[in-house]
Amino acid sequence: MDGSCQSRQQAAGSRQQAAGSRQQAAGSRQQAAGSRQQAAGSKQQAASSKQQAARADGRRTVLFAARSAVALHRLLDVLPVFSGDDRIDRRFSLVPGSEFDTDALAALDSVGARCVPWEEAVRTPYDLTLAASPKGELDRLRGPLVLLPHGAGFGKALPEEGTADSASGLDPAYLLRRGTPLAALHALAHRSQVAELAVRCPAAAERATVVGDPTLDRLLASQGLRDRYRTALGTGGRRLVALTSTWGPESLLARYPDLPNRLSTELPADSYQLALIMHPNDYGRSGAHDLAERHAPALDTGLLTPRPYEEWAAVLVAADAVLTDHGSTALYAAALDRPLLTVCDGGDELIPGSPMARLLDAAPRLSGAAEDTVQAAEAIVRAAEGHLPGSVRALAGPAFAEQGRALPLLRTELYARLGLTPPDTPAEPRLLPVPRVPARAPAVHAVSASVDGDRVRVERRPPHYGGPAGHLAAEEDAASVRHAQSAAVLFRRAGGGPADGARAVAGWTVDGWITWALDRYPGRRTAAVVLSASRCLLRRRGGPLLSARIGACTEAGRVFRPDPAAVVSAVHCWLTAARAPALPATLDCRIGDRSYPVRLAPATGDEAAHTF
Repeated sequence: MDGSCQSRQQAAGSRQQAAGSRQQAAGSRQQAAGSRQQAAGSKQQAASSKQQAARADGRRTVLFAARSAVALHRLLDVLPVFSGDDRIDRRFSLVPGSEFDTDALAALDSVGARCVPWEEAVRTPYDLTLAASPKGELDRLRGPLVLLPHGAGFGKALPEEGTADSASGLDPAYLLRRGTPLAALHALAHRSQVAELAVRCPAAAERATVVGDPTLDRLLASQGLRDRYRTALGTGGRRLVALTSTWGPESLLARYPDLPNRLSTELPADSYQLALIMHPNDYGRSGAHDLAERHAPALDTGLLTPRPYEEWAAVLVAADAVLTDHGSTALYAAALDRPLLTVCDGGDELIPGSPMARLLDAAPRLSGAAEDTVQAAEAIVRAAEGHLPGSVRALAGPAFAEQGRALPLLRTELYARLGLTPPDTPAEPRLLPVPRVPARAPAVHAVSASVDGDRVRVERRPPHYGGPAGHLAAEEDAASVRHAQSAAVLFRRAGGGPADGARAVAGWTVDGWITWALDRYPGRRTAAVVLSASRCLLRRRGGPLLSARIGACTEAGRVFRPDPAAVVSAVHCWLTAARAPALPATLDCRIGDRSYPVRLAPATGDEAAHTF
């Protein structure tokens, strides 16, 4: 054999050895993969065995699958269905794929929910899964799925997602997977939604039933707490106006981003309190910090921004009127019979003929609402004063059936699928907690006033208000030095310092502080100390120390009191106009929408020596 032939044989042998090595390596990988599959199978068998044992013992595991904070909030409102049942293990998992999943994860953490990773969730069989959005890889989950709406009314279409003319939540592009309905049950709020689903997706409609809306039932059940909510919000005798903004380019904030700031600047502070209810996705996209910076001027005037879970609903219960877009919050407000004014119509996103479309057609429209805040204020007053009880509630009827019965009906459906007898305890909606939304109390106001004899009317607005104002009033120990030096009226509130255990020994007498304030700020004309809701002491420069006793206003048995700081401004304007007034005198002070009697007289020695 020549050398070249021998070399070729050696090379072929080397190739055969290499091929054998590769085959051995492949075999090893197959064995490893087989081992992993066996291990995974063993885990699944173990999980299945545990589930079978749990089922034999009467236990069931329910998974709440949330894709976003919006969907999670809807699911949390359903929890009382299983309240008090120790046979139910509740688990939560985050469905991947949403740009707002971070907020959902934070919301899960905030409620202390037991979470399982998504990849574990899809490997584990569950007795029942609840979701409030059909989007995401829900078809990977093992076990029957129940779908609930993630809003009210199915009135919005999202052209960039799914089928262009289908309402979000009723789109067959998401409700069918490989031609098969995704859910074992669609729990809807009204029979019209079942009819709409039958047109869009007949196979899914066959699995639909009407149970009502658990979120609405929480709102309705909490109406008795309205006064408590308003007290917590510091509303007093003002009209609480809620601005509600949905998500997307047609939302109130997208169309009129400066509306909250302009309304809070131009509406009188003693007549109106404003709240901005933002969509949870706004928090997910921008973050609470960025939103606070964006709305800082309005927040400084006292704008409320309730949190996107529960707190928004408590504010809606407390509200006197609602300015809205085409978001589902409008339907909840209508179901509460709150006067509605529409700011924008939803554009191409609004589904024609939907309950939302009919509601917006019937509600008064603020034409050019963002252009004329005086017009907005007048429209709010007309809507509130001309409101006929029940008139707005009727407009929400086509969106909500079985009101007050959602949880019992849903419990019946879910327990039938779990193969369990429902608990004896009733399934009742949880009352909305008292809101803790922080409201900044403005320390400075631009005050306009009119004096007619002993009748004085004052209106207070933020210091940057561009309209006519007679003077600036500042809370001396809460305002900036610039505002304190510019104000005609300076005041302090007694009792506004630290807690008793940390209170300094030093303090002021009323006369001592007023004398000090007028000396320190030589250009200021009036200084006052607010002692209580019904009494304040003040001195106009060069004049005597006066005592102002503030009476209440009673309407139909309800008692209203003004902010004493507004009374100080009213008295200051009266003293300026009267020049040499005869005292004692009783003034009729119009503050906000009510008149209050104020008895003005020289202060006594004890009042002058009062310490604070």
